[in-house]
Amino acid sequence: MLESPDPHRVAERVLELARGRPATLGRGRLVCIDGPAGSGKTTLGLRLARLAPEARVVHMDALYDGWTGLGRVGDQLATLLGPLSVGDPGHYRRYDWHAGAYAETVTVPPTPLLVVEGVGSALRDHAALTTVTVWVSAPADLRDRRGLERDGDAVREHWRDWTIAEALHFARERTEERADLVVDGTGLTPPVSGPGAVAEGPRVH
Repeated sequence: MLESPDPHRVAERVLELARGRPATLGRGRLVCIDGPAGSGKTTLGLRLARLAPEARVVHMDALYDGWTGLGRVGDQLATLLGPLSVGDPGHYRRYDWHAGAYAETVTVPPTPLLVVEGVGSALRDHAALTTVTVWVSAPADLRDRRGLERDGDAVREHWRDWTIAEALHFARERTEERADLVVDGTGLTPPVSGPGAVAEGPRVH
């Protein structure tokens, strides 16, 4: 992956934005890092975890029930975020990609900062619980190359179908339009405020 000249600055800006806003997930804050596959969301999520000892990171890859699971992941997010919003532990079932089946149930206790990263993390259904929505993007050819280098050429057909599904998802959810921060996943330009950053009042968009 191409690195930013200052790889931690983006994470620092996300943290500043989240910590400067009121809690939205019970007594905690929720950062959703969304954007197309291969854009650099996981890298940003892990940098946040390194900078913020209080952070807990949940990867959406553990929530999808396979390559066609994007449209069904809302139920998993509901059982994770709903209880946390009232101060109770949330949970989700981890999907085992090698076994092709759900594995154990993962419990997530209330935390000062929950970071959920991955395609579909910033669903409109949970916008009121989200403190900061980050949109990460990169050119399609770079995203494809990253994805296939990571997962192998054997998933090329799955990858193609996934990119179609996520494009439809983002158009329906208007995810980029709701973002508070837009991040260049190539690391070549600094992050900029997104359209969602100008919204005032209750976060129900």
